[in-house]
Amino acid sequence: MAHRVMLVDDAKVMRLMLARIFEQAGYEVAGEAATGLEAIARYKEIKPDLVLMDITMPEMSGIDAVKEIKKIDPEARIIMCTAMGQRPLVVEAIVAGAVNYIVKPFTPSKVLEAAKEALRDKE
Repeated sequence: MAHRVMLVDDAKVMRLMLARIFEQAGYEVAGEAATGLEAIARYKEIKPDLVLMDITMPEMSGIDAVKEIKKIDPEARIIMCTAMGQRPLVVEAIVAGAVNYIVKPFTPSKVLEAAKEALRDKE
């Protein structure tokens, strides 16, 4: 069975790009969200195997959304998507419960490598 992924980014083009990468690799894109608040609500509905979460979004940051999702599901696997120069935020995200991060602009191989690592023991 394909792993189910939820994509969270306020930029629709980024969600489309990530969806294409995951679908071509055989993953199921189970849902999307454009804000941290939306991500929390969608996570409760979808219960995906993996979340790719942008750090900087309107309404609620990705870091705050990670904290809330981890309260709902301590086993949640979340990879942060960050722009160059956001290293302190990445550290904060990892402390909040993210399992990995990728830096924009990213290559499909980097995205899939991070996903595979995050899902390693979830077969």
